Amino acid sequence: MSGHSKWNNIQHRKGAQDKKRASLFTKLGKELTIAAKEGGGDPGFNPRLRLAIEKAKAGNMPKDILERAIKKGTGELEGVDYIEMRYEGYGPEGTAFIVDVVTDNKNRSASEVRTTFSRKGGNLGADGAVSWMFNKKGEIIVPAGNVADSEEFMMVALEAGADDIIEDGDEFQVLTEPTAFQGVLDALTEAGYKYEEAEVTMIPENKVVITDVNVAKKVMLLYDSLDDLDDVQEVYSNFDIADEIMDQLD
Repeated sequence: MSGHSKWNNIQHRKGAQDKKRASLFTKLGKELTIAAKEGGGDPGFNPRLRLAIEKAKAGNMPKDILERAIKKGTGELEGVDYIEMRYEGYGPEGTAFIVDVVTDNKNRSASEVRTTFSRKGGNLGADGAVSWMFNKKGEIIVPAGNVADSEEFMMVALEAGADDIIEDGDEFQVLTEPTAFQGVLDALTEAGYKYEEAEVTMIPENKVVITDVNVAKKVMLLYDSLDDLDDVQEVYSNFDIADEIMDQLD
């Protein structure tokens, strides 16, 4: 997604459509397993796992399911050998899509992603087709209500290694290089700033502004259809749909 406020709008709408809890737990579980496999089962020494645990808790994942997912990654329990893959393509109005997949069956995932692009008004591209339009960045969203002194907040973030801080109405968007992300997050947390979202994500360099409701419906159909695939972990895109148009899609 292009903007965090728009992302919240979409997530709220998807929640209203009752996105399956089981599907959410599956995606959270995969991330926990991969993070533990990659960097070990101790979140104190594994930043990716630490974030995955925080997301799982925010998603109300039961503790026993969370712990099992980690143990599958460390090898303490038998688990599935997951593979991380990325697909790129185009949607309506030339919008760009990046789809990150975690799967135990590459052929199944490739077929599902390709079919979804084709049936929902998009085109699957080759590797690198659209990724050049995005930058991999650490992103930390802090509600403005959690910041008493904006100058002090910015100073803490910048001294910790943040690249940019954008104040957007009721929130601050802190951007970092992926390698500096955890350090900045830790510094803000230690300074008492409570964040709403924190992740390493793909930020589009330029946005495709959607002003037509019918086009917005087509774009969101593709986005939702990709996001709902069992093997899909994340969907990034560069479309920008105004809140008032999003409201008409409910």
